[in-house]
This record gives sequence, structure tokens and C-alpha cells, in this order.
Amino acid sequence: MISHLRPAVTIFAALTLVCGIVYPYAVTGFGKVAWSDRAAGSLVVRDGQAVGSRLIGQAFTSPRYFRGRPSATAPQPNNAAGSSGSNQGPLNPALIDAVKGRIAALRELDPRNTAPVPVDLVTASASGIDPDISLAAAKYQANRVARARGIDPARVRELIERHADRPLFGFLGEPKVNVLALNMALDALALDTL
Repeated sequence: MISHLRPAVTIFAALTLVCGIVYPYAVTGFGKVAWSDRAAGSLVVRDGQAVGSRLIGQAFTSPRYFRGRPSATAPQPNNAAGSSGSNQGPLNPALIDAVKGRIAALRELDPRNTAPVPVDLVTASASGIDPDISLAAAKYQANRVARARGIDPARVRELIERHADRPLFGFLGEPKVNVLALNMALDALALDTL
């Protein structure tokens, strides 16, 4: 019996050492060297203070800022520790009611805007923490943000275009814009005009 136990314990200890210690530290070390920004969470720092991550959405509620996708995480929105979708199908009455409520809230926030509401402003992503919105969603909000800030809407649309991430090789993916980066650029624009 002992002769069978010894190889099993040896293999268990070796695999624990390799898979539980050596491999994770090697991969983490390589990631920190090759992609130091991403390995550190892609944090966005302003005045020496972390204000967010380019990888995790934030809930902006002021009319002066662009809003991101709704979050399906719990217990609070954009909770990276609880990343998940709502798991509600397109025929689920709860999802339909939530989308109707989000459309009504957007219409109330900007009653002058009669354009169709882009779908990514009323539906959560699969992760529930998506930091990006489509160019259509950003352009939909441009006039409201410009009015709230008292600036020319053309400058806001120019800022959207400047911060747009285009599809890889021109066709892989959809054009999008990072909401945190766009809102920070708006704040910087406001500081430049003072």
C-alpha cells in the first residue's frame, strides 16, 4: 500500500508546485514585462490618482458626460468581481420592460433627441462591465453633452471621432469608443477653454 502512495504523493506535490506556483508566477511575470499596462488592470490615472480602468465600464449619470452600456452586475453596477450578463432572452418580459424603461430614461434626459436609440445604450453586454459604446451611441448623446457643457456640438463630435477605435484591419469588429477616455477628454477640453 505504501509503495502505491509514495508515487501519488510525489506526483501531487510536483503538479502542485508546477501548476500552482511556477506556472502562475511565470505567466504573471511575462505579462508584466510584455504588457505592463494591461497586466496592471489598464488603470487610468489623473493627478496621481486612479480614476478607473479602460477595461471596466463606469456609471456616469451627469448629463455633462457620455453614458456607457447598462450594467447587469450585482450588487452594484459595473462590479468586475460579479461580471455577468442578465441571462435574459429577447422574449423575456423582464428584459423588455428594462429596455423600455431605459429608453424612457434616455428620452427624459434629452427630450429634444428624437433619433432611434442605439441598442447598446439600452442592453447590457455579456460581461455586464463593457467600457465601450458604439460610435452611434456616442453620436446619439453628443448634442445633450454639448448643451450641458455649453460647447459647440461639432467639437464634441470631433472628440468622438478622435477617440474612436476602428476595426482591426478595417473589417474585424465594430467601431467603438471608450466612455471613460471620452469623458476624460471632455474634461480636458473644458480645462483648455478656461
